[in-house]
Amino acid sequence: MKILLAEDDPVFALLLRRLLEGEYEVSLVRDGAEAWEALLAEGAPQLAVLDWLMPRMDGIEVCRRVRRQPEMASTYMILLTSRDHMKDILAGFEAGADDYLVKPCDPEELRARVRVGRRVVELQGALAAHVAKLQQALASVRQLQGLLPICSYCKRIRNDQNYWEQLETYLSDHTEALFSHGICPSCYQKIMKPQLEGATADKS
Repeated sequence: MKILLAEDDPVFALLLRRLLEGEYEVSLVRDGAEAWEALLAEGAPQLAVLDWLMPRMDGIEVCRRVRRQPEMASTYMILLTSRDHMKDILAGFEAGADDYLVKPCDPEELRARVRVGRRVVELQGALAAHVAKLQQALASVRQLQGLLPICSYCKRIRNDQNYWEQLETYLSDHTEALFSHGICPSCYQKIMKPQLEGATADKS
């Protein structure tokens, strides 16, 4: 899985990269503006670790911008900061962060939090794929409801465009039914048999 790491401290950024690059494809940026551009790019990481204080744009603003984009709703963001007051933690969550770590963070705790984010992203992806399949299946299920105007003599049905068409054509257009044609015993006796007998008599 791709992960975006936004950290302006080069030493700490290198440390974080070494901690994560064994499990993830890490993209490293140095400020919030670069982080925002990376998250907007095609094939952007859906998991991001963002420093709170960065040049040009801070992590809080990146979170706010991401949450304003419906198509980025599944992006999982972890804020890193030295701020540990409850009001700061709440501000991070209110901005749209999914998790919050206080520097200096324990390496194993960081890995564990990132793994949680990975599971959330993967579950959201699986759920979205399942919903798409359900929507596709629902779209393919078509039902006939209400009154159908049908001719008493020829049995044609009047369609939505006010044209009369064969019963099997109408049903094929409005259901998943397939038709095979045959002759029932009654029609064979009344229609086909006399015709066959007449043809045999003509030949003789």
